[in-house]
Amino acid sequence: MDTLVLLQHYWWLIISLLGALLVFLLFVQGGQGLLYDIGKTEEERNMLVNSLGRKWEFTFTTLVTFGGAFFASFPLFYSTSFGGAFYVWMAILLVFVIQAVAYEYRRKPGNVFGEKTFNVFLMINGIAGPLLLGTAVGTLFTGANFTVDRLNLANGAGSGSATVISQWTTPWHGLEALTDVSNVFLGIAVTFLAATLACQYFMNNIDDKTILERARQRMIPAAVCFVLFFVAWLGMLLFADGRAVDAAGRISIEPYKYLHNFIEMPYLAVVLLLGVVAVLWSIGLGWRGRRNAIWFGGAGTVLTVLALLLCAGWNDTAYYPSLADMQSSLTIYNSSSSLFTLKVMSIVSLLIPFVAAYIWYAWRAMNRKPITREEIRGDDHQY
Repeated sequence: MDTLVLLQHYWWLIISLLGALLVFLLFVQGGQGLLYDIGKTEEERNMLVNSLGRKWEFTFTTLVTFGGAFFASFPLFYSTSFGGAFYVWMAILLVFVIQAVAYEYRRKPGNVFGEKTFNVFLMINGIAGPLLLGTAVGTLFTGANFTVDRLNLANGAGSGSATVISQWTTPWHGLEALTDVSNVFLGIAVTFLAATLACQYFMNNIDDKTILERARQRMIPAAVCFVLFFVAWLGMLLFADGRAVDAAGRISIEPYKYLHNFIEMPYLAVVLLLGVVAVLWSIGLGWRGRRNAIWFGGAGTVLTVLALLLCAGWNDTAYYPSLADMQSSLTIYNSSSSLFTLKVMSIVSLLIPFVAAYIWYAWRAMNRKPITREEIRGDDHQY
């Protein structure tokens, strides 16, 4: 394996890890979606919002970092997906912008829209955010309607005109992903997973028996729905056709490609199994009212999503299949940055453990004291 190929695999690992962390941090969105289900009074809703308010910036920052890392390491995917499927990505951007606005102005003096308006913003973000992100991630396996013509790069450079390498082939610009059952099942599964993790987070972060019991009760149906949709989606994935790339760069359809990937990369199958078992264990702990359920749920989510995303891009797999022109499908080989760029970025990535350590320290510091009713009644700074 030469240096460029090694770095391409390394940066797909980084992207996959960021994506896995993002899915775990969607518990913030899951909690917002349950705002009126778990919080029956204004005081209880303020407790929930202030509990989530300590973490929402982690999710937002991870989303931005995920997009930025994708742009820097695999720019052709960024230009193809973000430039072509812009209706979906603009919808995702919008629901995250209204989340930031809601946390900033929900309890501000002189709020002319009223607290309920921003509660609605939080709930929209809590439901639409995971659903849209899950559906968008599903296209990494099912594909999208685009074409890529690299000759346009040379032609554009010679003529001095604007260069368009990739083009979307439908007027829906990404919304057609919602017509694929597999994508929708993954979106729904991610939404219910976020709700499940949110209930576990509330049980860990809020010191109130009423909310703890209500979160425990709400977790059970959310977890059941998540398991049903995830198992259905995983079954469809393992028996689906994938796109394989050979040494010459030619792309072809391979039946059961993702199943073959797990067989040929058994370590990924082990990571996937460990992740699924950890999530199921966290559901059992949450059902018994244990406060440490979120740690098993979080670790299991990260391992599961990491294994799935690595399966999408490693082992000579097209991680973004083209439904319009199979040879336009994107792989980690034909969509990455140059060797120099990947080398420089890899040096910078050595700082990641230090950043992760700081995030862990900040997380622990904010979690040191659980949210209580007394704190909400006496704290002047509230979200």
